[in-house]
Amino acid sequence: MADDTEEQDDDDLAAQWAAMAEDDDDGAGGGSTRVLDQNEIDSLLGLDDQAAEASDNSGIQAIVNSALVSYERLPMLEVVFDRLVRMMSTSLRNFTSDNVEVSLDNISSARFGDYLNSIPLPAMLAVFKAEEWDNYGLMVVDSALIYSIVDVLLGGRRGTAAMRIEGRPYTTIERNLVQRMMHVVLADLSAAFDPLSPVTFRFERLETNPRFAAIARHANAAIVTRLRIDMEDRGGRVELLLPYATLEPVRELLLQMFMGEKFGRDSIWESHLTAELWQTEVSLEGVLDTVETTLGDVLNWKVGTHVELNRSPQSKVELRCGDISMFRGVMGRKNGQIAVRIADKLLRDSREDM
Repeated sequence: MADDTEEQDDDDLAAQWAAMAEDDDDGAGGGSTRVLDQNEIDSLLGLDDQAAEASDNSGIQAIVNSALVSYERLPMLEVVFDRLVRMMSTSLRNFTSDNVEVSLDNISSARFGDYLNSIPLPAMLAVFKAEEWDNYGLMVVDSALIYSIVDVLLGGRRGTAAMRIEGRPYTTIERNLVQRMMHVVLADLSAAFDPLSPVTFRFERLETNPRFAAIARHANAAIVTRLRIDMEDRGGRVELLLPYATLEPVRELLLQMFMGEKFGRDSIWESHLTAELWQTEVSLEGVLDTVETTLGDVLNWKVGTHVELNRSPQSKVELRCGDISMFRGVMGRKNGQIAVRIADKLLRDSREDM
């Protein structure tokens, strides 16, 4: 009987183990055959429609974009570039004698090295210097605008697409014509900054290889402004790059919400405080002399005790406001009252204020 019971227990235990093994196999098989659908893959990569509509990315896309620079919103800089667009429309119309429309595409931030690598070639790059800020900026003109400007300035017929010849460097005539347009844009850019802070953008050199236009470290942040220039059926893009280091001298001005805004100052409160200070009453004490003595001697003083001072009737009296010495003058009488005629104004030592 005991042997039969033990055999029955062994059979039950073996059955339980077999059932557990089957469950594990089913779970493993189910996990291995589980296939992600396209929506789940897009959500994992941060490429789904909801992530595209939202401002924040998710998934792997967020990890990839974590090295990007977030654009520090500078309200006054947007006003400056809006002013630049209006001025360029007029200047380029006079320059080309054609109907020119300039529009602002967007303002964004990027690493300087990433931007250089993203410039579509061939292109012309102008390095310019902000004289008053003692730093540099970059202007990029794409090939479509280069051939359009050359075509317009040399009398090309309207309605024909600008001819683009690949595989050759730009000629001297093309470089000179585009350089003249760059001078016009830089003059307008200087004028656009004038109401905020006078600055002169001076043309330095013209490059066609981005490696020779390095004006900052590759990891430095910069603001990229993209402008679209349309001349009826022709046109192209101009991109202005200003490193944050270049804008640092006027960063506080660019943070203003409107022109002339004052941070931390209220002119009405200042005038009110000044008026109240002029009417404030203060107490002055006239000190003829000070004597150092022991506390025991002071406790033994009685009415009629004489205290000797190292002063004469001609000695000057020191006027104090609290613990601060203000004036020194001569003591006398006026209208039956003791008075002090101020003779000297005591200047506080700047080291005492520190």
